[in-house]
Amino acid sequence: MRRLAVLLAAAGPLALGACGGAGSTASKPPVRLTVDAPGDGAVVRQGSVEVSGRVSPAGAAVTVRGQSAAVAGGAFSAEVPLEGGDNVIDVMATAPTARPAMTAVRIVRELTVRVPDVTGGSSGDARDRLASAGLRADVHESSDPFQDLLPVDASVCSTDPSPGARVERGTTVRVRVAKIC
Repeated sequence: MRRLAVLLAAAGPLALGACGGAGSTASKPPVRLTVDAPGDGAVVRQGSVEVSGRVSPAGAAVTVRGQSAAVAGGAFSAEVPLEGGDNVIDVMATAPTARPAMTAVRIVRELTVRVPDVTGGSSGDARDRLASAGLRADVHESSDPFQDLLPVDASVCSTDPSPGARVERGTTVRVRVAKIC
């Protein structure tokens, strides 16, 4: 029995050290990390965004999407390239005297394109040019009995949205086709 008590007395400090005793990170305060810009859920059109914020302690190291960010006086910033659509940007801060902290912001990069001018061309050409621009064509051909008798080919009369308008990639463009515009 005495042998068991000695064994337990010797193993106690080892067990405490392994389970988060005095030397563990659990007793350290966490790094304070805030992202000031961009705001979570922001919608942008440009191909990159500057992520900036504050960290404490001021000497903490900050990574944005796994890349080191510039930190000066507790403020950090990093330029982050964006893909089209949803982007999740993770930010992590570490310091020897504190537990790590992590946060993330979601940014939506909206991709817009100009509606090409397809008036005067055929409906097939309009479909091809709109598809090349990342748009969908909804072609509506005039069904006027008088026009059906004309010996000319139908052409694109108008589009909605009109040529030159900026729209999101994937937008459906209504194309009106007739023999007489």
